[in-house]
Amino acid sequence: MGSSLLERKIEKRSDHVRLQGRILFLTEDPELIKKQLSGWDLPWDTKNPANNPKLRDDISTDEITPAHYCFYFDRTLGEIPYVGLRCGDTLPIGRSDVKNGGFVCSVSGRRRGKGSSREQSPYAEMCAGIQVAIAENIERIYKQNCQNLGLLTATNFSLIDRIRAGEEIALSEFTVGEDEITKQVIEYGGLFAFNVARLQGKVFLPPIAGEGARAIRSMTVAEKIFARHMVNPDGTVGVAAVKPGDTGFTRVDLRFSHEYVTPMASIFYEQYVGKDVPVNDASSIRFFRDHLTFLDEVISEEKKKMGLLDLATQLKLKQEDFAKQQGIKLHGELADRKGSEGICHSVMLETYALPGQVNVGSDSHTPHVGAIGCIAFGIGTTDVFNSWITKDVRVKVPESVKIVICGERHPNVTAKDFILKILSLDYVRSGKALAKVMEYAGEAVEALSVDERATMTNMAAEIGGFTGIVAPDEKVIEFLMERRGMKRADVEKMIEGLQSDPNAEYAEVIELDANEITPMVATPGDPGNGKYIRELSSRVPIEIAYGGTCTAGKNEDMDMYASVLDDALKHGRRVSKNVEFWIQFGSQETREYSKRRGYIDIFEKAGARVIEPSCGACINAGPGVSTRSDQVVISAQNRNFPGRSGPGQMYLASPLTVAASAVAGYIVEYEPSQQRELTTV
Repeated sequence: MGSSLLERKIEKRSDHVRLQGRILFLTEDPELIKKQLSGWDLPWDTKNPANNPKLRDDISTDEITPAHYCFYFDRTLGEIPYVGLRCGDTLPIGRSDVKNGGFVCSVSGRRRGKGSSREQSPYAEMCAGIQVAIAENIERIYKQNCQNLGLLTATNFSLIDRIRAGEEIALSEFTVGEDEITKQVIEYGGLFAFNVARLQGKVFLPPIAGEGARAIRSMTVAEKIFARHMVNPDGTVGVAAVKPGDTGFTRVDLRFSHEYVTPMASIFYEQYVGKDVPVNDASSIRFFRDHLTFLDEVISEEKKKMGLLDLATQLKLKQEDFAKQQGIKLHGELADRKGSEGICHSVMLETYALPGQVNVGSDSHTPHVGAIGCIAFGIGTTDVFNSWITKDVRVKVPESVKIVICGERHPNVTAKDFILKILSLDYVRSGKALAKVMEYAGEAVEALSVDERATMTNMAAEIGGFTGIVAPDEKVIEFLMERRGMKRADVEKMIEGLQSDPNAEYAEVIELDANEITPMVATPGDPGNGKYIRELSSRVPIEIAYGGTCTAGKNEDMDMYASVLDDALKHGRRVSKNVEFWIQFGSQETREYSKRRGYIDIFEKAGARVIEPSCGACINAGPGVSTRSDQVVISAQNRNFPGRSGPGQMYLASPLTVAASAVAGYIVEYEPSQQRELTTV
């Protein structure tokens, strides 16, 4: 990577820290937050936690840095943290409030940093003066982004009194319980400094390969793939076996990023490595312009006046320039019409990812491609930029949770209903699944197509899991033969041995009966708010229905939208006059598939509005977003965090439910006409 990095002087941070400033408690009560912002310090009883006000749980990165502010990729982000934080119906924190408050520590409850992998969130906190984030438990990607940037994290609430007293605190308080590599990343103040020290031979990389029984231990499918990809201290790749807790670097087969992340990563690269220094193996890197293609159609005049649309254009241009300079393949905008070549996850599954690979991407939904039996996980900006140098990423081999869905599903139940059921389980909602591999198995999963399996692996992100995976089988062979033109013998060889051993160990085994699962929705606020539709207390009228995104813009999703709308047309029905129904393709391949099957004509005749591929409404950047707080939306996307897709009330559901509800005008289960017409149950 050139002599400049080998000659750079790198030093560890001090082994003690003194945090001098105030503590911001992110409580459920907006008035308590407002009082803190005005200068009042909230009392906190460390010894008797029951005396303290309730802290906000499930704070997402959407709330820390709402999507439209992520167009900034400089220290302006320091004006932004928590402006999207919702307490009841109130947004108590305004622009620059945190920065002006003199806060050095931010405290919250369970599952801090869930959702998007955007590194802008911890970067915004740091730029506002926050030096440590304390929470009951912390989502994996957010925590790793904090470590990579140098923002300290802790789950030890006893530190609050010591910070408030201005005591000197040993750095070891923030590395306790961490693996050897993570400790060193924290000690060096971030991932880049650590990697420079690594290139200079100054850091300790623990060996992974064991002896005796360890080397022949039974492994899960995820552990097998990691074992094949772990980098040894001497630079060779592959070990006999791994177990949960092993730490090191995994060689990656494919790396991708999109226009939200590439520009900041490229600026880091040019600043720290050099503008003319080639990245490590450009042929295995992909860029995507897929997030902001339709932004101009929904961005408010107020945000335009703030210059946010211009900033979004700069993101696009910076990515294009870096791709051209480095010779990196860019899936960009269409030349003949508005839209993109495809959403990154959709294109990666259709075109690039292969069983047994390790893929990383700048998005929390990177696990999408786990549907064909590869390890794929989201990483932040600093990880992306460092991977361009080393072609590997830091990992701690995660534990696996096996989710077995047995039995036969009902005809109107889909993979989306399965995952909404899983998200509603106490094991997931309590945070016990955080940073674990979700391995989906059982006859009901085996019966799903690869497209449907991708819905479940994709939404491992909402679980807070490390990734999602399904062991590859005949369905994967057929998928790769049909979609890629691959030869059966080649795919069979590729998937050989990619199944979990019978005696593999799991952190938890969860068993569900498909026959007991009926169509579900996640009520507004969180994907974990799952309910059976038949349990809704009253009819829920809707104004917007949205079918699309990486989760629900695949070929089989289009089959579902088309089957419902064709059924409606045959019975003289169309999309309700009170509903706008948007259907957005995940890729050009899916658009062409829909065109060949005659679906586009069905969609338009039924009154649905078709959109070219893009992330769009899912990130409040395209048609299908809400514009009023009282507006009710039903969407097949993966998230319904507050403000994620506009101010309205969003219910998540399957493609079948979304289409049926669009026709009915309110949330319904779908039943094919030969059984009964659209109706509530």
